[in-house]
Amino acid sequence: MRKILVCEDEDSIREFVVLNLKRSGYDVISVNNGEDAIKAYDAAPGTFDVALLDIMMPGIDGIQVCKMLREKSETMGIIMLSAKSQEIDKVSSLMIGADDYITKPFSISELVARVDAVCRRVNISHSKPESNSTIVSGPFTLNLKSRTVYRDGQQIDLTQVEYQIMEYFFKNQNTALDRTSILNHIWGDSYYGDDKIVDVNIRRIRMKIEKEPSNPQYILTIWGYGYKWSAPGN
Repeated sequence: MRKILVCEDEDSIREFVVLNLKRSGYDVISVNNGEDAIKAYDAAPGTFDVALLDIMMPGIDGIQVCKMLREKSETMGIIMLSAKSQEIDKVSSLMIGADDYITKPFSISELVARVDAVCRRVNISHSKPESNSTIVSGPFTLNLKSRTVYRDGQQIDLTQVEYQIMEYFFKNQNTALDRTSILNHIWGDSYYGDDKIVDVNIRRIRMKIEKEPSNPQYILTIWGYGYKWSAPGN
């Protein structure tokens, strides 16, 4: 059974989320503050598939919890719960490692669909690939078995969403990929959000792989369309 950590300080929202996730077949552990979220994770490290974190909480807020959990696990899915007015907080949470965000108020169908989608990505990260092959592109090597990416032999720390985007680029080198195709491939065609999440993740990857993120050499922007992976010699 897939295990979910829910951290939400509003009792009514937390109870609504917990009840419906349990009805959908999830094992749910719930807390009402960031401190207890970290304690819950540390009590059973590596057992949670997804964490749902409210951004605005007293004490340790959701963004801080997100950062702390991401440092503890690169593979666990993290979804932020935010109000519409917290646009900058959404971007900030994605930049430090969240996989997705849901804007309040949300329907239970949206919630379950988003959790299901992140769980599928987590399960993919734990599954064995069909082959032990690698893909080489310029100074980069993508290992399909370990789901890791190296530059000049040095591993780059990537979340599973970032790895999947890199894999999609490597399998479509020198091909312009529109934002919708990237969104559908990584988040699924039933994704409720907008394609801004693609741009934020691309920005985050550039910060990790490009020498000059503001003047990228590998992930090129196709203005008004999307992105293209290009590496010397490919």
